[in-house]
Amino acid sequence: MAKGHRPRRGSLAYSPRKRSQSHIPRFRSWPESDAEPKLQGFAGYKVGMTHIIMIDDVKHSLTEGTEISVPVTVIETPAIRVAAIRAYGKDTYGEIAIAEAWADVLDNDLSRRLKTAKNPDMNASLEKLETLVESGRANDIRLITYTLPSTLTGVPKKVPDVMETGVSGSDVKSKFEYAKTVLGTMVEISDVFDNGKIVDVAAITTGHGTQGPVKRWGINLMKNKHSRQGSLRQVGTLGPWTPAHVSWRVPQAGQMGYHQRTDYNKRILKMSSDVDEVNPAGGFVNYGLVRGNYILIKGSVPGPSKRLIRLREPTRSKVSSIGEPQIMHVSTQTLQG
Repeated sequence: MAKGHRPRRGSLAYSPRKRSQSHIPRFRSWPESDAEPKLQGFAGYKVGMTHIIMIDDVKHSLTEGTEISVPVTVIETPAIRVAAIRAYGKDTYGEIAIAEAWADVLDNDLSRRLKTAKNPDMNASLEKLETLVESGRANDIRLITYTLPSTLTGVPKKVPDVMETGVSGSDVKSKFEYAKTVLGTMVEISDVFDNGKIVDVAAITTGHGTQGPVKRWGINLMKNKHSRQGSLRQVGTLGPWTPAHVSWRVPQAGQMGYHQRTDYNKRILKMSSDVDEVNPAGGFVNYGLVRGNYILIKGSVPGPSKRLIRLREPTRSKVSSIGEPQIMHVSTQTLQG
């Protein structure tokens, strides 16, 4: 008798599928680097997708050297401001924040997100940080940065998104000296990444609320004869009687979407401020017109339009850059229908 083959419905790779606590994705690690100190990450807002015509520069590709069509995601990347320096030390349980130094001049919109000190003593805080760095108690330096969505017309909010960003380099003293030079200043995307750079992209996916097992896991509908409860969109069994426990592997209803996802090794194909090269007639659907700096990322990016997108230096890539791509054409065909 033939043996039936039935792969399970739905991947268990992203379990538990719980709702993200914040719309700001979180990087829990930063790549180790011996390069000159600089920011290891940036942030922008997703605009939409289009396609470009470029010369295929992937070695040993079947279409190497010829023109190919590549789908790209447009991300608007206005300048971000460095709000504070944070020093990390080690205790019994791992790394712990031991001191901070906030800039004395911050944007008024930041008070919409968090409570800021009216007259922060920046010099005293920097002296404390310097003492910790010189004594060796501080083993890492990171920066607290925030975006300014009020400068964008496509994102209908004024509340900044605050996040922690790593600093490249292996010497803590050099990191601290660099951090002091950028504290309170604006940082552009060109100060962090270049054309052709390989990056990791993190975002919160599109939320769909509570969904049943059919849509959430892709199980088959039950036949009328097999459903005594009157519903065809339910799982056939919750498991055996012994043990008397429902496994987490059983497809059940619950939260679908609005999860944090990280895409590794995405390539920046274009960085520009010439908005006429990318804006379609009538603007992008659900976003509008791009009016400032933007980048084109090869392929898709998690999340809907207007969602915060975080970029980071790659942690799993064998190469950090493939080289600057040769782009022949950027499609500006209207997507309004």
